[in-house]
Amino acid sequence: MFNADKARGDLEEILKGKEYQVYYESKGFIATLWDKAKEWIVTQLEKLFPAIDSASRVSGTILITIIVLIVFLLVFAAFFVIRNTRRNRILRTQKPLQSRKELNWTSQRHLAEADMNESLEEYTLSTRHLFLALLLSFHEKGLLEARIWKTNWDYYDELRKVDQSKAEQFFQFAQLFEGVTYGERTVSKSEYIQFHQKVWMVLGDLREENS
Repeated sequence: MFNADKARGDLEEILKGKEYQVYYESKGFIATLWDKAKEWIVTQLEKLFPAIDSASRVSGTILITIIVLIVFLLVFAAFFVIRNTRRNRILRTQKPLQSRKELNWTSQRHLAEADMNESLEEYTLSTRHLFLALLLSFHEKGLLEARIWKTNWDYYDELRKVDQSKAEQFFQFAQLFEGVTYGERTVSKSEYIQFHQKVWMVLGDLREENS
């Protein structure tokens, strides 16, 4: 048979229990933080939009939407900062043009040098000349300005201001170039063939743009 007095006593014991009190207090703490966050957001909104009269007129749904938007924008900005920092680190501080002779050579001269080394199966050296041919082709088309003191990051930054697509392509090529030049990496025949095809696709696009 149901004992009302015993049930009431059991309920009081549960309410006095440590687990319930911790839950209640933590819930109150979270609610307090949420109220303060809403108050701060509404204050900022009132500064930006004086038409908002009071915090009570701004619904919880709107506040949540604004918070989500702010978080999204912060994450978006952080993504670009981290990506640019990583790319700057990947492209290092070395300069691709290591001598005045390499700068004075035309893109066609570097392409001829690349073909000669390819015929000798010197794929690593051929990769270097292919990249320099591409770099000087961008220079000859006025998309960047080749200088002895500039790094690949400088060139990437210049290209990004005029053609984002070509900048992304340049970044991919520069990663292999830097691994070959400064990381003492050896290029396999299959890797070289892929690199060769991609570089020539970009060179072909440059020629069509000016035809």
